[in-house]
Amino acid sequence: MQKASLKFISKTLGISVATVSKALNDYPDVSKKTRDLVCNLAKELNYKPNSFAVNLRTKESKTIGLIIPVIVHYFFSNVIEGILKEAENEGYLVIILQSNDSYELEKKQINLLISHGVDGILMSLANETANYDHLNAVLAQDKTLVMFDKIAKIVKCSKIIIDDRNAAYKATQHLIDSGCKRIAHFRGALLPQNSIDRFLGYKKALLDNNIPYDASLVYICECEDKSFEEGQKNAKQLLKDHDDVDGIFINTDLIAIGAINEFRKQGVRIPEDISIVGFSNWFMSSVTSPSLTTINQPGFEMGQKAFHQFHAEIKAIKDKNPIPPRTITLETDLVKRESTKDF
Repeated sequence: MQKASLKFISKTLGISVATVSKALNDYPDVSKKTRDLVCNLAKELNYKPNSFAVNLRTKESKTIGLIIPVIVHYFFSNVIEGILKEAENEGYLVIILQSNDSYELEKKQINLLISHGVDGILMSLANETANYDHLNAVLAQDKTLVMFDKIAKIVKCSKIIIDDRNAAYKATQHLIDSGCKRIAHFRGALLPQNSIDRFLGYKKALLDNNIPYDASLVYICECEDKSFEEGQKNAKQLLKDHDDVDGIFINTDLIAIGAINEFRKQGVRIPEDISIVGFSNWFMSSVTSPSLTTINQPGFEMGQKAFHQFHAEIKAIKDKNPIPPRTITLETDLVKRESTKDF
């Protein structure tokens, strides 16, 4: 059986492909008779339009590429939910890809999305990404690009972020205010900007409180699929390296929960011996024992804001009045639970 297509419909009815496309998209310059003929045949053939095809009138495909480092991450799943909710309201199809924190895979995915005619891309960078040529190539093709969470400051596109440095400062200050004097940091990978900023916030809080910075108290976590295991591993190593640490600021909640699990095995009491603050406010942080004090990171709102900015830029381009990129910073707050002492 002949596959239904614009070309097949046009050949059957003896009209041009452009006329068929216009009829299906309800253009006013196509007669009612022709429109009815096209629509009836399309229905009879069960014709499905190509989701990636660019509408001739609007120059849009109504599709968006979304690249996420790790989809199963609780924070990113909230971001995705926020984006999908708003995109659906505006009639957009969202194509979700996972980079697995790989720079090479991220590049391939961007090329794939552009080749399929998406209107633009929303993304959070892979941990490995240090070269931004593939991002600048997106902008060079007049495609809309909006970054969130893990971003590249030097790429001239809109960004939706939190103030990671300030949030980390608040987390570390909370440990200091609760009486901690020797505070370690389980930081994220070396490249991502948010990991850098959280480390700098931790360091600044120490120095502002006249606590010397000690590089041996900083442990690097790659924060990939084995975050829980990294927390366990670094907790075990910390106990071997230092017997005087009384507080830890940890880059993500899952690593923090892994660390708590290991400390419990080793007979370390939380928070009596070591107080812990995590980051993100995963749902698990409220049900683990002891429950985890953490920074609440507004993932759902970040997703909503990312789509809103994307949509505003798309509309502005259509109106021939493009708007300059902007950076939107969302508020965070400290959620106090059982893993830190009262003061």
